[in-house]
Amino acid sequence: MPSPAEQLDVRPTAELSVAALAGIPLVRRGDNIADLIMHGLANSGLALQRGDVLVIAQKIVSKAEGRHVDLRTVTPSVRANALAVEVDKDARLVEMILRESTEVVRHRKGVLVVAHRCGAVLANAGIDASNVGSGGDDNHVLLLPENCNRSCHEIRARLAARIGIEVGVLIIDSLGRAWRNGTVGTALGAAGLPALLDLRGTPDLFGRELRATQVGIADEIAAAASLLMGQADEGTPVVLVRGLKLSDANGSANDLIRARELDLFR
Repeated sequence: MPSPAEQLDVRPTAELSVAALAGIPLVRRGDNIADLIMHGLANSGLALQRGDVLVIAQKIVSKAEGRHVDLRTVTPSVRANALAVEVDKDARLVEMILRESTEVVRHRKGVLVVAHRCGAVLANAGIDASNVGSGGDDNHVLLLPENCNRSCHEIRARLAARIGIEVGVLIIDSLGRAWRNGTVGTALGAAGLPALLDLRGTPDLFGRELRATQVGIADEIAAAASLLMGQADEGTPVVLVRGLKLSDANGSANDLIRARELDLFR
């Protein structure tokens, strides 16, 4: 991780713009997300600039990567059947949650919180049936991308090949948080920008050295973009954020995951 001195340019300007790209079509398996972004930029009358950050909803990346599962093809294990009774969920869904996770962190009736294979702790391993495009059929669900950080790097590289400009890319989803009610946009993948800003060792306004301050800047960007993405039928899965003056540190969403030994909830 860069030293605090190397990160001092990770500060917003006096103005920050957040714009949802218009005209992004429904995404299907095999679609090129970079092409869809270029289409959305053209429809919105925008062109990418250095320092921009593109924030992309996890769901369209999962769709493009073919992460659909028909639960009618899933045979639950003995463990999934037993856990499904405890949490009052479809055993086939519980089976997929277990396959996508490394650990069951907490569970009770109606709630199943797990550590996903990517490291993030979240409900139901991020598996969702909303806006999947199956006509409201709960038999069809969508998994998270195989590797959100890798997907960000691939999208960033494809955009750079087209326009010659490297921008920051985030893949986000709405997650719940310990201590707080409600979901908030959260970064699951990052490329081309620092995900965690470590301010330890830098002075505050009065010269006092900060000792513990770390800023989840990728999550803050994700939350801002999520306001425009919405949660229902808005149809705006890509947001352009401009004005952050980010350093060129190439962070990872893994930087935001608290080590297990420091996680008081585990």
